Amino acid sequence: MHRPFLKTAALTGALSVALGAFAAHGLKQFLPPAAIQVFETGVRYQFYHVFALLAVGILYQQGTARWLRWSGNLFISGMIVFSGSLYLLCLLPARFSWVGAITPLGGVALIAGWVCMLLAFTQRR
Repeated sequence: MHRPFLKTAALTGALSVALGAFAAHGLKQFLPPAAIQVFETGVRYQFYHVFALLAVGILYQQGTARWLRWSGNLFISGMIVFSGSLYLLCLLPARFSWVGAITPLGGVALIAGWVCMLLAFTQRR
């Protein structure tokens, strides 16, 4: 097991639930439905990758640790950049309109995390 990844997964899991509740109950009176949908996409992708990060933390000793470390770090980076940029775009669009340009980089990091996980499972120790 890799405790830092497990702790980060627990923290981002709790944050995902809180942000999802915030979107469902707090934002509906302030944002249009399209913005709520974008915010919820950020929450959904963040929450999906909480489980991926849990898997990395649990399986850390099963595969090639180097590739799993890359995978976990890319999942964390991807959650921050992808989901974080969507949150900023919804909550502060005038001040952070430029972050829309980096959102795809977060998506690439998430994809790369999955590829690194695949490499960890296909290479021998």
